Amino acid sequence: MSRQCANCGKTALKAANRSHSKRKTLRVQKPNLQKSKGKLECTRCTRTKTNKIK
Repeated sequence: MSRQCANCGKTALKAANRSHSKRKTLRVQKPNLQKSKGKLECTRCTRTKTNKIK
């Protein structure tokens, strides 16, 4: 199973670390996924659901 949100489909993004001398090192920014009722959801989707309930 891929690291992907079940609701919105959010996945990892490519980014770059920059050192003081401006060297670029590629890295991956992963979404904040949590298990909710057996499926992976990003925190944004979980917060949106709880706000709609209120």
